[in-house]
Amino acid sequence: MVIGLILAIVVGITLGLVGSGGTILTVPILVYLMGVNPILATTYSLFAIGITSFVGAVKGYREKEVDVKKVFAFGLPSLVMVFITRTFILPLVPDVIHIGPWEFEQEVLLMIIFAFVMLASAISMIKGANNDTTIIPERVNTPLSLVIGQGVFVGMVTGVVGAGGGFLIIPALINFFRMPIKRAVSTSLAIIAINSFFGVLGDLEKFAEFDWLMILTYTFLTVLGLFIGFAVSRKMDGKSLKKLFAYLILIIGAYILFREVFVEGNI
Repeated sequence: MVIGLILAIVVGITLGLVGSGGTILTVPILVYLMGVNPILATTYSLFAIGITSFVGAVKGYREKEVDVKKVFAFGLPSLVMVFITRTFILPLVPDVIHIGPWEFEQEVLLMIIFAFVMLASAISMIKGANNDTTIIPERVNTPLSLVIGQGVFVGMVTGVVGAGGGFLIIPALINFFRMPIKRAVSTSLAIIAINSFFGVLGDLEKFAEFDWLMILTYTFLTVLGLFIGFAVSRKMDGKSLKKLFAYLILIIGAYILFREVFVEGNI
């Protein structure tokens, strides 16, 4: 429990540094270090990171680093998909899922999917880590259909695995909207906050199961880490930060997959 709360500060630092990584790190921390059920952990994660991201987004907005138009263009289809996924799709998923000769409990399959999402995200970030995002390039016109498609995909991932989607939002903002990293971080935090809050709205019935002391303490520590991350980001190179974070995600994703498949023997 204590280690998990200490790592909450690290989670906040990653949000402040690179605008992502909050929920994708929080779920494993809650499940493996704090003994939270994986299904409930996704709701805890959305709650804690939603509040933390909102605090960061307000700070970014006051510094005029949040691109409000992109928040709506990218975020609206994303948040709609989050709400649909959490409210209507996930409740239809059976507790035990059969895939060919294998049988998975819903909780186990959730963690395996989560691991694959982490690995894919890490590989994508490692490949793009050498892109120079400190210079604002020429404006590009991104097709609306592509923007909506990106938003829907992020919303679906957010809804299924309880991740705010920053590890997908940041590459999209940089690659498709050509944003510099600082502006992308602030805009990402705004979108994560909206996605997370709508995800929580789809899980309101789980509030009765909340350990409020634990989750509020965790949230407070992530907010503390957020401001530490903001302070550190002013002194560190953006490329190094992205690459370091990508390898961290890669290691954690590989660990989750190894644990669920080989240690727990779920396949």
